[in-house]
Amino acid sequence: MKLKLDLHDIFNKGRDIERSLQDIINQAVEKKATSVEIIPGKGSGALKKTVLRFLERKDIKALYHRVEKDSDNFGRLFVHFKWKGKGK
Repeated sequence: MKLKLDLHDIFNKGRDIERSLQDIINQAVEKKATSVEIIPGKGSGALKKTVLRFLERKDIKALYHRVEKDSDNFGRLFVHFKWKGKGK
């Protein structure tokens, strides 16, 4: 299962951004998703930096396996999860 979060509509609402990121990570853990696609958009890169800072938080980092920056699309990130006892 893959989940997706597009932040275009809330790019200037700091509290909503963090809440949306927390919600999608919680959903991924609850549903044992294999990945979450986060779309901060291209813009100035400030929103992407906000997302990366959120993902670097110790409590959040403990929940996922790795983050992949899309080499073809600067405005997209993938958060990958690895679950024990669950094949790919």
